[in-house]
Order: sequence, then structure tokens, then C-alpha cells
Amino acid sequence: MIQTITLADAQKKVDAWIKDKGVRYFNELTNVAILMEEVGEVARIMARRYGEQSEKESDKNACLGDEMADVLFVLMCLANQTGVDLTEAFYKHLQKKTTRDATRHLNNPRLTQ
Repeated sequence: MIQTITLADAQKKVDAWIKDKGVRYFNELTNVAILMEEVGEVARIMARRYGEQSEKESDKNACLGDEMADVLFVLMCLANQTGVDLTEAFYKHLQKKTTRDATRHLNNPRLTQ
């Protein structure tokens, strides 16, 4: 059974895993490089499965959810390393977008076609 988890709890679980199984965090620059690699894997699946590229035989069993979880895990590592509370950051960002873009998308004629 899959349970729900808060971002704060997920950050704590990542930190505990790193300390228990991962020995230590990779340095921040290494983790940024790993994050870019993982985002690229998501992009490859999206381009080939949902875009116009044909999917290679070796990619047909790739799990998009697994690749997204890889991105999330490394992002949480970076947040932990740099002292970012992702819950707080998410809500601040959502508020900023809500204020800034209150009517922007509603008034975009390209979105109503």
C-alpha cells in the first residue's frame, strides 16, 4: 500500500537514507550534474513516448515514474544540503505565480484554441 508523504517528511527520509545507506551526500556540484542527468532521462522518455521521436527498443521498458522519482530524490538531496525547506519554497512559489499570473493564462488566446 502506498502512503501519502509530505515534502518535509520526504526530505527527512532522503536524509536518513543518505546517512544510513549512502555514507554521505555527494558534493553539491556533483549532485547538480546528477540532477541534470536524471532530468535528461525524463526528457528522453517524454520525447520518444509522447513526442515525435521514435522509441528505441532499449527504452520501451523505461519507467517514467522511476525517472521522475530519481529527479525528486536528487532535488531533495540538494535541498537538504543547502538548507532549503521545499514545503516553504513550494508555497512561496505558488503564491508568486498566483499573484503574477492571475489572469495571464486566462487571457492568452493561444490557450483557448
